[in-house]
Amino acid sequence: MDDLRERGSLELAYLGDAVYELCVRRMLLSRHSIGAGQLNREALSYVTAHAQATAAKVVSSLFTEEEAAVFRRGRNAHPKTVAKHNDPGEYSLATALEAVFGYLELAEQKERIGVLFEACLDAIEKAKEG
Repeated sequence: MDDLRERGSLELAYLGDAVYELCVRRMLLSRHSIGAGQLNREALSYVTAHAQATAAKVVSSLFTEEEAAVFRRGRNAHPKTVAKHNDPGEYSLATALEAVFGYLELAEQKERIGVLFEACLDAIEKAKEG
């Protein structure tokens, strides 16, 4: 495999978006026995830029040095488009978090993905509680 440090931040975020969403879907299936439509609605509360930015602010303190470097590169990446309804700052943090998940996936660090995902869940669920 090529050197992960040479991967573009947006490439890592592209993969990380799928990894993160798969983690969310697995979590929801393990917690709920509801229809696919309801599962999808529930998933949205975890995969939006706002939710991911909320998580990123908390879990970034847990990053290793290498993960922190990937996060910084992801935060500083400049995607060609940002959805109209997203805050650019939140979108940047969400992209950075996704880049870390993509990096960990390519590095085959499944256990680390699980640890960080659990921390993301805790942060998002605490924020939901108010």
